[in-house]
Amino acid sequence: MRIFAKIQKSALSFSTFIAGRVTFQSKRTFSKLIVRIAIVGIMLGLSAMILSLAILKGFKKDIKENVRGFSGDITVISYDLNNSYDNSPMNADAAMEQLVKTMPQFTGIYPFATKPGIIKANQEIEGVVLKGVDKGYNWNYLKANLVSGRVIDYRDTAQSEKEIIISSYTAARLKLKLGDSFLMYFVQEPLRKRKLQIVGIYDAGVEEVNKTFVVGALSLVKKLNGWKPTQIGGYEVRVRNFDELTPANSSLGDIMPEKVHSYTVAENYPVIFEWLKLLDGSTGVLLVLLLAVALINMISALLIMILERTTMIGMLKAMGSSNWRIQQIFLFNAFYLIGLGLLFGNLLGIGLGIFQHQTHFFKLDEASYYMKFVPIQLEVSDIILLNVGTALVTLLVLIIPSTLVSRISPVKAIKFK
Repeated sequence: MRIFAKIQKSALSFSTFIAGRVTFQSKRTFSKLIVRIAIVGIMLGLSAMILSLAILKGFKKDIKENVRGFSGDITVISYDLNNSYDNSPMNADAAMEQLVKTMPQFTGIYPFATKPGIIKANQEIEGVVLKGVDKGYNWNYLKANLVSGRVIDYRDTAQSEKEIIISSYTAARLKLKLGDSFLMYFVQEPLRKRKLQIVGIYDAGVEEVNKTFVVGALSLVKKLNGWKPTQIGGYEVRVRNFDELTPANSSLGDIMPEKVHSYTVAENYPVIFEWLKLLDGSTGVLLVLLLAVALINMISALLIMILERTTMIGMLKAMGSSNWRIQQIFLFNAFYLIGLGLLFGNLLGIGLGIFQHQTHFFKLDEASYYMKFVPIQLEVSDIILLNVGTALVTLLVLIIPSTLVSRISPVKAIKFK
């Protein structure tokens, strides 16, 4: 057994020695060019795959967080035929609120009400929806996305009903700034108007939200609608794990009172979430294409190196080397190239990803992509899987062209020289 192990080790050392000479100490200009092209091909392919996956995950994460951060994960409203932003009233249910707070699937439940209105300021008008919330609302998302100002102060109820938070989009359209006041008209019988003061300006990062909503006090909406103190427009419910949104919605349905129903944020913003599903499919196709290009590049490089080394292969066969040992030379050669390509590919892909994450250098059209810049979410597990997958698939596929060695005749190869 020891003798067999020594023979195997010797054969392996021989193959790696010849492979190193062929790869790094070749004096042939054409071989060096092929080596460089192969390394660059692997480098660009891997870096593109890393960035593609990081951008996809960044898009999905940021857009989901922006939409659900403003609208909640599940909305509970009165069960009727009213599909407008002017909610039908429902009675607040303290028992359901308490149950939701004790269930592990959920992190919070918050009452709200919405009411359409028209803002008139600086000879301009803009149709918006007033979203009324109370002092118990989860302000974390809005605070994180405030461009300037603060959230509503509920210490004085009368004063809180005069405060409002608008989006940067609405502020730019109406030429308004922090501290300005304006009249907001509510189309109802009789027509009502309120003078409101801007205490905060937010940017949700999603144009559909920025165009539509302003945020005010829930008590103001109640007064405008003439509701009882116990009536609200609905509840926003936030889930702990967004991937389990549908099961959580089903669990919520089991404890909801009659005459109310719930729908998820994906149902509320179907265009955005369908677009995200399309991204999954297109990214998978892109990864396959990039890997295919890298494979074709490596196969071409290996075939050219084998053909260029026809004389060397013939001499090694004449000296007694087996086909598999000679194949090992070129496979080790390919392994060197793949290793260097992966190293440089990681440096390029991860480097560009970190640069974009820190600087937001590459911008996007917010109207088309719901974001102002290309988002990045680099994950160590993704990078490891891409590296291991690329290396294994490439090496396995390269075994096929390396079999060309067995077809080379020693006599013809040496005579070819």
